[in-house]
Amino acid sequence: MYRAGFAGIIFFREIEQEEMTQANTIKLIGIGQLRPGMYVQDVNCSWMDHPFATNHFMVKSVDRINEIKALGVHELYIDTARGYDVEGVPARSADDLRHEVDARMVEIARQIQTEPQRADLRLEVERARVLHTEANRIVRGLIQDVRLGKQVELEQIEPVVENIIDSVFRNQDALLPLARLKDHDNYTFQHSVSVSALLVSFGRGLKLERPIIKEIAIGGLLHDVGKAKVPDDILNKPAKLTEAEFAKMKSHVVQSILILQHTPGISRIALDVAAQHHERYDGTGYPNQLKGEQISLYGRMGAIVDVYDAITSDRCYHKGMAPTAALGRLLEWSKYHFDPELVRAYVKCVGIYPSGSLVRLKSGRLGVVLEQHVDKMMQPRVRVMFHAEHKRYLQPEDIDLAWPGCIDSISGHEEYEEWNIDAKRWLG
Repeated sequence: MYRAGFAGIIFFREIEQEEMTQANTIKLIGIGQLRPGMYVQDVNCSWMDHPFATNHFMVKSVDRINEIKALGVHELYIDTARGYDVEGVPARSADDLRHEVDARMVEIARQIQTEPQRADLRLEVERARVLHTEANRIVRGLIQDVRLGKQVELEQIEPVVENIIDSVFRNQDALLPLARLKDHDNYTFQHSVSVSALLVSFGRGLKLERPIIKEIAIGGLLHDVGKAKVPDDILNKPAKLTEAEFAKMKSHVVQSILILQHTPGISRIALDVAAQHHERYDGTGYPNQLKGEQISLYGRMGAIVDVYDAITSDRCYHKGMAPTAALGRLLEWSKYHFDPELVRAYVKCVGIYPSGSLVRLKSGRLGVVLEQHVDKMMQPRVRVMFHAEHKRYLQPEDIDLAWPGCIDSISGHEEYEEWNIDAKRWLG
């Protein structure tokens, strides 16, 4: 199986799993070129933005093409080995696709930043674990209250938001890796906490003032409160949604707006995060098809973070991708769906290899990224604990790849599941 290079972006797990029996069978085509009989390898948008059970399928009818067009898809990938071809469009391999994004990652990594003051990671990790548990408990209770028709009370969540901000400001590498620890039954609550914490990191990276960051974080914590009005059998359906079900799913944004508009003390900033996190930069989002600068800065930030956390999370119907791969997809989708400059800024905030990522070193060892160096994004601090070639665990060892005497380096990212490594053991 091919292993990723510098930035480790793997776009198509299905292609990789089949070991690319035909090296150049993938083509990026315009939506106007799609015809019945073609095999869609990738819809080229987040799974949250389409009702299909998977990203890849045979196009059997014009109705399916119209469904895809209605989603606002401009371009998508087809596999010419599995369906009809398009003349005059160059074929590309997974390597080609990966290298394109690798180059963009390299460019971002070369943009030197100032390393902020950080608290000792070991001390902050313990506080972050307690905070993460408490935040999830509070959001769970809040959603349950909304289901019972109760009003959202900001006084209940403001203290936990302040604690999230304090933790991220002290050392974001303690709390942010916990964002990947979700279970199916509690996804909505845990996703909201993760989005809130990630937005704090994003806001800090953009050098926004703390009072503004607080409102953004509140918006992140409440952005999906409208899902309390969506039946669980639709939220967790492991199959293609019907047109009516997809409409009901999308209605959660309007429900969130209605709930928050009746929440005493809610700010315009927090409301923008909740109201606009499904709007898209090209105007193809919902509920109001806002475009470009019509979407507030906070709504554009929310859209990026919401998708990032969703596509890196495991669901009953969706396998989460590695954080590095997810950042690559965001960079690609920023051609239409997201503010390109904000996506680049977000990559710098979380790092090329975000904390909690599993990476392979050139020595053949695997390790979990512990802590970032924002001025040396390709050389984080890593806890080495497994040998890929020998397929055995090692005595855990923390190494700083930025240390002048270190001779090892990252060769690519990996997936915990492929090595039967329990992520919770190393992230929680």
